[in-house]
Amino acid sequence: MSSDQFDSALDLLRRLPPHSTAANLNRICALAPDLTEELLSSVDQPLQTRQCKKTKRDYLLCDYNRDGDSYRSPWSNEFYPELEDAEMPSERVRKMEVRMGEAVDVYRELYYEGGVSSVYFWDLDDGFAGVVLLKKTTPKSSSEGGWDSIHVFEAIDRARNAHYKLTSTVILRLSTGNEALGDMDLSGNMTRQVEQDMPVQDDGSHIVNVGKLVEDMELKMRNLLQEVYFGKAKDIVGDLRSLQPLTEANKDKATHQEMINSMKR
Repeated sequence: MSSDQFDSALDLLRRLPPHSTAANLNRICALAPDLTEELLSSVDQPLQTRQCKKTKRDYLLCDYNRDGDSYRSPWSNEFYPELEDAEMPSERVRKMEVRMGEAVDVYRELYYEGGVSSVYFWDLDDGFAGVVLLKKTTPKSSSEGGWDSIHVFEAIDRARNAHYKLTSTVILRLSTGNEALGDMDLSGNMTRQVEQDMPVQDDGSHIVNVGKLVEDMELKMRNLLQEVYFGKAKDIVGDLRSLQPLTEANKDKATHQEMINSMKR
């Protein structure tokens, strides 16, 4: 794989519309198959949903529960399609994964009032790592929207403390349109990172600590998105669109300039 090709692919994806990332990523992978694995693990795209055949519950697909063309369900801990010799979390890490999944499911219902959540853990040499996924979309109509949260973390054990490193990405998609106003599309993503040492007594402490980090990060990013996306968009639209007729605006400008000139005399 050429590093120049990989960098060019990432640069191209950054310049294309964010709401078409998945389709454009598939096209690039078709043109350059050697880049597929690296691109899939490096490019954040809206999460896809699949139903667990055993429990009939929905779960989210990402690179962290994928092995080849198969994806592991967090509810049954089985790969679909079935996969032999798949890499599975240890018994200890799987128990934490289940507990964290239950906690995030409650968080999702309270904060999002719907949607889908999934949690995946895996083993590290000196601790464990995981990803917390949250997705909420609006029903398809003239106005559509979607929110995808991807929180990837590492937990490194250090005696009575643990060092956590959290990388969070939020993908936001909003679109609306009608004959009177036309079409509007507001899409993009934001990534933030935090590291913190927190006390640990047992495996249950990891669940509490990671939960706090994810909740705090989501709140911060939600506020930032509100300021950046909606605040800036409102300012731009306010500057571009004038409710006052142009003739009146020019008259006001002329009066304002006349007052300034009279003050200079």
